[in-house]
Amino acid sequence: MKIGFIGLGNMGGPMAKNLAAAGHAVTGFDVAAPMPEGVAAAASAAKAASEANVVITMLPDGAILRKVADEVVPAMRQGAILLDCSTVDVESARAVADQATAAGLRALDAPVSGGIGGAQAGTLTFMVGGSDDAFADAKPLFDIMGQKAVHCGPSGNGQAAKICNNMILGATMIATCEAFALADKLGLDRQSMFDVVSTSSGYSWSLNAYCPAPGIGPKSPADNDYKPGFAAELMLKDLRLSQQAAAAVDADTPMGRAARDLYAQFVEAEDGRGKDFSAMLPRFEKRGRS
Repeated sequence: MKIGFIGLGNMGGPMAKNLAAAGHAVTGFDVAAPMPEGVAAAASAAKAASEANVVITMLPDGAILRKVADEVVPAMRQGAILLDCSTVDVESARAVADQATAAGLRALDAPVSGGIGGAQAGTLTFMVGGSDDAFADAKPLFDIMGQKAVHCGPSGNGQAAKICNNMILGATMIATCEAFALADKLGLDRQSMFDVVSTSSGYSWSLNAYCPAPGIGPKSPADNDYKPGFAAELMLKDLRLSQQAAAAVDADTPMGRAARDLYAQFVEAEDGRGKDFSAMLPRFEKRGRS
């Protein structure tokens, strides 16, 4: 398959490399990042897209996605698939899908979960919105880049699934960090707390798989001085998207709003930028009740 890949940063680069290693002809474009091994360089996004059966984008936000779509959609072959793996607002995802459909293309929004490690290992999870036939045609590529792809319904629903998932993740990580900080002050050993909660009703991915306490549970960024697997500023981005979506459909999400506000304070007014989102634990350790 001929693939154009636009956006070759920390996530897109390994994804493109895995596709090339699987035997696909991948042509890439990025304004700054180097070409991954096995990926041919194009002079522009439009050039990368012009001969492709599938054009994959991995971009920072909805505004950049719309700008890139304006460039690549006119250059793409009729019937080709525009597969966006960025995490963006639902409105932008649906607008780009409509633009692609009007031009005789097929569109999928397929944000990912699994972080940089998942991109490198080819173990990402894709949450996909778009038509059944486009999903079926793209499925072999999802199988190379990830371990699971879930078709969530029409265009925009992939983004909806991603922001709902990460709203839960942000809120549960905060609650987990609060609980460890409280346990410390109550004199409860962290390992004892983990042993109880990890097999009780407080079980969660944030605790069991990605424990924010160093030396407890499986290895996580907490064991590497909170160097990011998933950066706090990226969690803030997703929580802001969740609240933007909630406002658009008049949904009451007080926990999501509180999580957004706490991560905004952590990233923008404290020392959270550049740290893993689980670094909320040392933050709470240093604070008293306000």
